[in-house]
Amino acid sequence: EPVDDLVQQFAKAGATGISFHPEASRHVDRTIQLIRELGCSPGLVLNPSTPLGQLHWTLEQLDMVLLMSVNPGFGGQSFIPHVLEKAHKVRDMIDATGKDIRLEVDGGVKIDNIGEISAAGIDTFVAGSAIFGSEDYADTISRMKANAR
Repeated sequence: EPVDDLVQQFAKAGATGISFHPEASRHVDRTIQLIRELGCSPGLVLNPSTPLGQLHWTLEQLDMVLLMSVNPGFGGQSFIPHVLEKAHKVRDMIDATGKDIRLEVDGGVKIDNIGEISAAGIDTFVAGSAIFGSEDYADTISRMKANAR
């Protein structure tokens, strides 16, 4: 906080997409508008226990929704299973808009769970420890892509 100051700094540094947690903004609509005014694509980030209510009023203004599947703070955490149910709900909400809004997940994504995560409607994946903790990055990424299909 304050997220609006950070938005301006990231846009000035060359970012093309800027996502933020609604808890970090006093006025979520205003922050989304600011991101657009700066020529960037806005995204909203929801922690595992953040309710979906915010999306009822903002979804059609967004280019991406990022569901955190761990509590932010450090790498190597385990995927929180109830995020799959949340992903299904958000995917339905996105599909109902008819817009091309990406649905991303971040946290605990691995070779053995990426297929189930993809089946929940996720189309964009963040994987850190699963890749950088492996001996062969290219093989891990290839296997993740195959399992996500």
